[in-house]
Amino acid sequence: MTTLILLRHGRSSANAAGVLAGRSPGVELDETGRAQAERVVERLAPLPLAEIVSSPLTRCQQTVAPLAAARGLTPIVEPGLSEVDYGAWTGGTLKTLAKEPLWKVVQAHPSAAVFPDGEGLAGMQARAVAAVRANGARIAAEHGPNAVWLACSHGDVIKSVLADALATHLDNFQRIVVDTCSVSVVHYTETRPFVSRVNDLGGDLASLIPPKAKRRRTAAKRTSDAVVGGST
Repeated sequence: MTTLILLRHGRSSANAAGVLAGRSPGVELDETGRAQAERVVERLAPLPLAEIVSSPLTRCQQTVAPLAAARGLTPIVEPGLSEVDYGAWTGGTLKTLAKEPLWKVVQAHPSAAVFPDGEGLAGMQARAVAAVRANGARIAAEHGPNAVWLACSHGDVIKSVLADALATHLDNFQRIVVDTCSVSVVHYTETRPFVSRVNDLGGDLASLIPPKAKRRRTAAKRTSDAVVGGST
């Protein structure tokens, strides 16, 4: 049921300054981030994209704008893919926040971390995964089970979706690295997801092109079975 390309937004002014932007308004891509967004257009050129879905925050909207323009698509805003609500931590420098007692919880036991006046990481994962599943089901119904779609979101959000797809506990999600404007890919099937890319910053994406139909009016369908002995 669809192939999901998870795209983290390009580098923002807050990323460059070491500030936890969270949901602060007005945080935009810096020069590096804008260049990263332009390169995404070329990287994804071989792939058919059914839809582009994005976090409502400006840095994500700016990241998908060149791609959307090149494809003639209007990005769909999905609140469920928004950045973590870091509450009182929003706007703080990472250097300062690292001294807070909660920092150790975020690092070692994130499923128990709830930000003051904000949300918990477990709650964030629940709403992000629900958003991905709901959009995936809708896109499969509208565009077919081999549809490829892109979701642009934020580092912790993408890591939590990948942790779910890998069937690993949220407490392990800090072991996943998701750099700015990196691509991670999850193939969803009827019984389980397959994670085929994580934090890809420049690899060939041609293997993600959906298989052609074997006969007229019959779409080739991705199997839910794993390849025994590894892939060829």
